[in-house]
Amino acid sequence: MKIGLAQMDMAWENKEKNFGKSLKFLKAARVCGVDLLLFPEMSMTGFSMNAAGIGEETENSRTLDFFREQAAKSQMHLGVGYVKKEGDTFYNCYALVSPQGELLFEYAKIHPFSYGREAGVYRGGERLGACEIQGFCVAPLICYDLRFPEIFQILSEKASLILVPANWPLSRQEHFELLLRARALENQCFVAGVNRVGEGDGIRYGGGSLVADPYGNILVQAKGEEQLLCADLDRSLVEQYRRDFPVKKDRRDNLYMVLSKEGVQTVPPKSQERA
Repeated sequence: MKIGLAQMDMAWENKEKNFGKSLKFLKAARVCGVDLLLFPEMSMTGFSMNAAGIGEETENSRTLDFFREQAAKSQMHLGVGYVKKEGDTFYNCYALVSPQGELLFEYAKIHPFSYGREAGVYRGGERLGACEIQGFCVAPLICYDLRFPEIFQILSEKASLILVPANWPLSRQEHFELLLRARALENQCFVAGVNRVGEGDGIRYGGGSLVADPYGNILVQAKGEEQLLCADLDRSLVEQYRRDFPVKKDRRDNLYMVLSKEGVQTVPPKSQERA
């Protein structure tokens, strides 16, 4: 499968302008023969806390309708981030769309970024999932989720490709690369992180989108400007490595759950005898 990462500089909260920008990436991806094209987190708005202004209902979503149409026109699978509205509740979501324009899976970010005020605006999701694309079991997470390895371990029981669309700030750029490579190595699967560039709401973004293989090696990596990044992925690499070095079978998940409930048992210091 050929994957494409659309490292965009989004116009702040301007969906129409960003729709236009995305067409350039779609055109370039078609020329490159991309099977799955991914856009960053909150793809058409930037990382905005203006949920009421940019939120959309799934059944009446301008963003999803646009990308469903483009998926059918381009005959590509597409991944796009948007804000989902359910009554007075908002979720930071990522959707995967088929070449037939069908919504394959929609993921709501489990870990809203409290340091960046996101947790006060968006509700965290409570469900993981995956879908099959070109023979790969593909599972999306979003940005800050990258710092929580537990959910990667759960997904990689089935997933051979984990997606991490992001709006990851330039000030912590090194963490993005380090954690993407670590998650790929730990889970023996491909991990694709697509970040934005430019500036949004006073925050600078450095790009650095990349694809890491199951060994934690970087296959391709972008710099700090707008660009389409492409990589060919071979699912057999995941299968072979997991057979040759079967780390998963040594996991003790039931014990981990018990230990998590019990917490760390501390031993009080021994009293010292006085001379």
